[in-house]
Amino acid sequence: MKRVRFSLLILCLCLPGWVQAALTIEITQGVEGAVPIAVVPFGGSVGMPEDIAAIIAADLARSGRFEPLPERDLIGRPTDAGQVRFQDWRMLGSENLVIGNVETLGPDQYRIEFRLFDIFRGRQIAGYSLPASRDRLRYVAHKISDIIYEKLTGQPGAFATRIAYVISDTVNGEKQYQLQLADSDGYNPRTLLTSGQPLMSPSWSPDGRKLAYVSFEKRRASIFTQDVVSGQRDLLASFEGINGAPSWSPDGRSMALTLSRDGNPEIYSLNLGTKQLRRLTSGPAIDTEPVWSPDGRSIVFTSDRGGGPQLYRMSAQGGPAKRLTFEGSYNASADFAPDGKSLALVHGTGGNYRIAVLELETGLLRLLSEGPLDESPSFAPNGSMIIFATESGRRGVLAAVSSDGRFRQRLSLSEGDVREPVWSPQE
Repeated sequence: MKRVRFSLLILCLCLPGWVQAALTIEITQGVEGAVPIAVVPFGGSVGMPEDIAAIIAADLARSGRFEPLPERDLIGRPTDAGQVRFQDWRMLGSENLVIGNVETLGPDQYRIEFRLFDIFRGRQIAGYSLPASRDRLRYVAHKISDIIYEKLTGQPGAFATRIAYVISDTVNGEKQYQLQLADSDGYNPRTLLTSGQPLMSPSWSPDGRKLAYVSFEKRRASIFTQDVVSGQRDLLASFEGINGAPSWSPDGRSMALTLSRDGNPEIYSLNLGTKQLRRLTSGPAIDTEPVWSPDGRSIVFTSDRGGGPQLYRMSAQGGPAKRLTFEGSYNASADFAPDGKSLALVHGTGGNYRIAVLELETGLLRLLSEGPLDESPSFAPNGSMIIFATESGRRGVLAAVSSDGRFRQRLSLSEGDVREPVWSPQE
């Protein structure tokens, strides 16, 4: 599938499956040594539309860094700091404790208070009070998870983020495609666009307000941008030939994309304000899948100029390109880690395609997934996880792996296929 995607430069795509349903997450490989943590059911939460404590516990478990205690093993239900008996909790071996309370302020309006404790030191680490409307309860729970994660790891959390992906199915004998958004845990799916023609290559704007993507409406590849709140949709590029692989610059002012308007597939930069195009590559090779470095100074792209698909790096202004990958016959679909020090990519060898990470300073390539048909890697905005597309039981599903390869999970619909995931920026 990767070779087809590269050689046809997104001229066609078969993406089976669609359903308006939440993605189900299954942890397929845990982390030995995950830190035990106790998350107590919040006071005042009985009858609430969302179980705040359960969402927090699930978030922390999904990170692979923590192991929430089963609710049945909790030795108490404190909702206030004065009710916490640290000596009792120490016997459970849990290093940290989360308690909280939900106060109803009015119709569909709440205040959520929580506290995070270091059990062995017997002190509070964090405590916040956050307002929430009924439709924002899950979001606020994810924000609490982000705060807890950062306090305990020193790294920002990425639970209050979203993923975009493409699903499709045959409905009444007709192929239909959907571009969907969902919370990072697969909940709250929302369809941004439905089409009878393929949709692909979604790309988030740096502020998380828009998505760029390729649509084959009228059986011609075109690039659109769409506001994810208002739904406003704008045509960005619809030149003769290939219009593909959109990628926002970090400052949101430019878009890198692949066009064949001058005959050969090349990388271009489009100023989104002036609509001025600048050609960045030139030659007989196929150049595609550009992605900007986090500092905006360079672009990594896929090219077969060396005889097969490999990754190259050039200045964001164009010019000479340096080859980055040498292992294997296929290396493509790069995504920068947020710190700019490594790339996630699809690594192919012997007909097996897996997700790998390339350390840019050393050139070390580490395989993270098991294949055989893994594609479209996208880093979480904190760099802790990589989401990608794979197959399970002849269906397309999404999967995620920690950046060190120690923790894996699978995200799937009850039926149909899911493809082309991309993680949103930090909110």
